[in-house]
Amino acid sequence: MGFQGRIILYRILITFQVLAVMLIFAPVKIYCQPALDETDNPRDNAVSFFLDCHSCDMNFTRREIPYVNFVRDTQEAEVYLLVTDQRTGSGGREYTFSFQGLGRFDGMNDTLVFTSNPDETAPVVREKTTNLIKMGLMRYVAHTPLSGQVAINSDSTLHQEENVVSDKWHNWVFELQTSPRFNAEATYNRLYINNSIHIRKITPDLKLEVRLNQSYNHQQFIEDTVKTNYNTSYKSARLLFVKSLSPHWSAGILSRAESSTSENYDLNTELMPSVEYDIYPYSEATRRQFRILYSVGYQFSDYIDTTILNKTRESLFKQELQMAYQIQERWGSINLSLSGSNYLHDFSKNRIQMNAHVRLRIIKGLSLSVNGGIAYINDQLNLIKGDLTDAERLLRLKEQATNFSTWGGISITFTFGSIYNNVVNPRFGN
Repeated sequence: MGFQGRIILYRILITFQVLAVMLIFAPVKIYCQPALDETDNPRDNAVSFFLDCHSCDMNFTRREIPYVNFVRDTQEAEVYLLVTDQRTGSGGREYTFSFQGLGRFDGMNDTLVFTSNPDETAPVVREKTTNLIKMGLMRYVAHTPLSGQVAINSDSTLHQEENVVSDKWHNWVFELQTSPRFNAEATYNRLYINNSIHIRKITPDLKLEVRLNQSYNHQQFIEDTVKTNYNTSYKSARLLFVKSLSPHWSAGILSRAESSTSENYDLNTELMPSVEYDIYPYSEATRRQFRILYSVGYQFSDYIDTTILNKTRESLFKQELQMAYQIQERWGSINLSLSGSNYLHDFSKNRIQMNAHVRLRIIKGLSLSVNGGIAYINDQLNLIKGDLTDAERLLRLKEQATNFSTWGGISITFTFGSIYNNVVNPRFGN
């Protein structure tokens, strides 16, 4: 083949390569081209949705609700949803879905409630809560171009005649639990067992709970074939009876009996009649509470060893005042509690404790969480007389004297970048 023929062949090969590249990338260009025109993409006008839910499976929810834009900042949201929950008398949970319209949906608010059964598995609860979110979003999605791509179906069982269910247990619920743990090393062994029984009956008018707990902790240290054993045990029985008096008032009795080797109690019993007032109605408990609880009653203590006040047993009267404030809103949540107690025979024998958990969204992308507490302690009448051994002190086998206790933590989170998080990719996840 001459030089001129090679030039022609080379040009033909180049032409085929260019055509091949155009054929490979042409579908992508054709597919992506409509995205350049924002007015033709209905997703651009979809509802900007912020889901504030600590118990939700976010990957599942995003996958099941593709007709909204999930945003990661409340400032960008057109619909804000706060999901709160509380335990029901049967052992399930009552979920409250508070929808708040923002921007173009301002004033379009709604509240939905769903109650799960205690025997329902997590996937079943996840599906039912997600379905309720879907139904709550429909009033907003109906105002967007994506409404024409959403279909609403009903369960065929809805057409069947509803059966009346009678509760043979009459709202009584029983829970039995055992938690044995064991670990062993060459020079150390530990056996820990915790057992509990929880019996409760909860209705709108009354609340009755009985809790029985028992724990045993055995530690063995081995040094040069010499084995040293240390044991601690704890037993308790707690009774709570509460009667609803009004949307704000309730009254009841708190009673407990316990035995604890570490706290020097052979037997410690309390009987505390109590009254509680909630500034907000109890029906709003999932969103906000401000409860004030006052208790006064009798305590009898039978000690294992003589106390620092030379007592082996004593009868005492005490009182306690507790205040708890909780609110959950779009800007975050606040949980505060303050309690104080003292013995009536000597007001200097008292205890004051405060706990706090605050979660705030400060500005776009920046959030702050603070939790902690502090206690002033001056009521350790049960402390053992005399010095503790090194083992009792280091292994916390016996309660030790202190006039305060404090704990806490803080976290600051700042997120920036794209406000949308619709994409779900579970690869290499936990």
